[in-house]
Amino acid sequence: MSQEAETGDEHGMSGALDENERGEADDDSGASDQTPAAQDDQPDRATLAAQLDLLQEENRRLRREYARARQQSYRRTALGLALVGVVAAGAGVLFPGARTVLFALGATGIFGALLTYYLTPERFISVSVGEAVYGTLATNGTALRDDLGLGGPIYVPRGASDDVRLFASQADGGGGDPELPAGADLEPGFVITDTTRGLALVPTGDALFDEFERSLTGPLADAPSALAEQLADGLVEQFELVDGTDVDASHERVTVGISGSAYGDVGRFDHPVASFLAAGFARGFEVPTETEVTEADGRADVAVTVRPAREEEAFETDTPPTDQ
Repeated sequence: MSQEAETGDEHGMSGALDENERGEADDDSGASDQTPAAQDDQPDRATLAAQLDLLQEENRRLRREYARARQQSYRRTALGLALVGVVAAGAGVLFPGARTVLFALGATGIFGALLTYYLTPERFISVSVGEAVYGTLATNGTALRDDLGLGGPIYVPRGASDDVRLFASQADGGGGDPELPAGADLEPGFVITDTTRGLALVPTGDALFDEFERSLTGPLADAPSALAEQLADGLVEQFELVDGTDVDASHERVTVGISGSAYGDVGRFDHPVASFLAAGFARGFEVPTETEVTEADGRADVAVTVRPAREEEAFETDTPPTDQ
């Protein structure tokens, strides 16, 4: 009996040990099965870095292709002009009766082709990039103006420095024209004097006017209507900030209808279009100016009105006024 009991106990203990060993083996097997799956769920840093490098390289390639396509369009135009010039010159040889006109046309075509080919821009910046940059400036400027309780921007010329500063005066509730600082008091930053306080900034239109003035083939106009036409042409032809303009000028105010603004709403803080017009008249007539943007009458999208900031001032010239 005792031997049989001992034998049974040994078999029982052996079975228990076998069960425990099989359980541990199953646990180990399950753990080993889960480890690769868990590893698969973890992102591979090397793979992500490689994908990022590929995307960056693709973006660079697309930018190069875009610039190359734009350059090729200019060069195709140059080729077309050159072809017209050569054909016209050849026709001048064949048709002596029209030789003068054909030779002139041929020379114009060849000269235009050379200019177009060698003056092709090397870098193109999309309108969306410029709009994003200006939009940030407008948002920050509007926030500063509203938080500080400042009035509308006034474009003040600094004759000695030959530039313009945007000045926004802190409203004092007294009414009337704000006291305007001058000279060194208009350095960019907060302006605090005995008579006024506010914020002075460099307007976007001042640098644009510098570039515009350098490109002029003649003198800057000294009559309101003529200057307005010059500035409007600069907006359309030189800077391509708008698609079209419509000018109505007098000595008291100048209104320019704007169609197709490249940078969106012209009524935003220190918009390049309104700022350029205001800075141009401020420097052209040495008077502080302010702008007002309103809806147009159908011939344009909006109307930008530039007038002297002080009621007693006007866009005066040395010559007798001819505007009605």
